[in-house]
Amino acid sequence: MDADGVTLACATAAELRVARRSGVRSALVGLGARNGLPEGPLVSFGLAGALRDGLAPGTVVDATRIVDVVGAVLWEGGPLGVPGAQPVTILAAAAIVDDPAERRALHERTGADAADLESGPLARSGRLQGVLRAVSDTPARPLDGIVGGVKADGAYDWPGLARAFARSPRRFVRAASDARRALGRLGDATKGWSR
Repeated sequence: MDADGVTLACATAAELRVARRSGVRSALVGLGARNGLPEGPLVSFGLAGALRDGLAPGTVVDATRIVDVVGAVLWEGGPLGVPGAQPVTILAAAAIVDDPAERRALHERTGADAADLESGPLARSGRLQGVLRAVSDTPARPLDGIVGGVKADGAYDWPGLARAFARSPRRFVRAASDARRALGRLGDATKGWSR
């Protein structure tokens, strides 16, 4: 990918830290791009949830298509060409989908392989250049309680994280470990990019 002039649009503070380490301009757009979008060409960057089996936590994906919840195409483009990344279709979700049966139903209805909240608004801006994400959760390994651990603006919700841990420490640790692995793999995928 030619990173000149591109901004990596990140939903969360954790994603933003990984993006900044790549040396590419980056911005915190919040969940669903609630913070607004920076000017210029954009890449949707961060974590995604798998809608089908076969995409393990940590799998780096490079979207060639974004669809809405009925399967209508919002964006199509060539992959960014990140070595080792799997080409996928991304679902532009309006809310986090954590129920395994609902994930699989969305995959069957739309053909999407993974979902995120930001790629849809970025596609609708007309300035999307691509989508680079890492799978953090799957139908078999959902987010469980850590869903409430991020505020709409992308900052950590520390009380929400504490409540999630108190409800189910084992599932919390597993989900957090999967997210950390995914962010690490996403960071590895961006090595060599430059401004």
